[in-house]
Amino acid sequence: MIAGAQMRVEWLILADGAQTVGNKLYLLGGGWDTVSASTSFPVEHHMAVAVSFLVPWDETNMKHNFQLEILTEDGVSLTRIGGQFEVGRPAGIPGGSEQRSQIAVDMMIALPKVGVYVVVAKLEDIEQGKTTFRVVDSQRTRFA
Repeated sequence: MIAGAQMRVEWLILADGAQTVGNKLYLLGGGWDTVSASTSFPVEHHMAVAVSFLVPWDETNMKHNFQLEILTEDGVSLTRIGGQFEVGRPAGIPGGSEQRSQIAVDMMIALPKVGVYVVVAKLEDIEQGKTTFRVVDSQRTRFA
């Protein structure tokens, strides 16, 4: 039980593929931070973003808005995905317990250039977590 807890992002993971079933996360190739581009830019890349939201007891049984956004290092938005989730209170759970809600999003994204990209997770339009990944040109660095 966490007194005065606020809803927050517990973790944010990049993967080759991800899905949630029964609030369990299934990952394929999770935890990467680099994309090696072997074709000319823009590069089409399949990826997944998995996020865990911790919801305090007093915010369960309510709808919450979330948003995932991928940005270039210059702040240009490449994609924005949003939706809603609601977490209930299972029978027998101790009063005041936080609840976890996990969401996984698979996508195809066009990466315009070499550089650093930022994945931002928001709850109710407030940034709660972020992670980065970089894109490298494997053709250019292969013999360097």
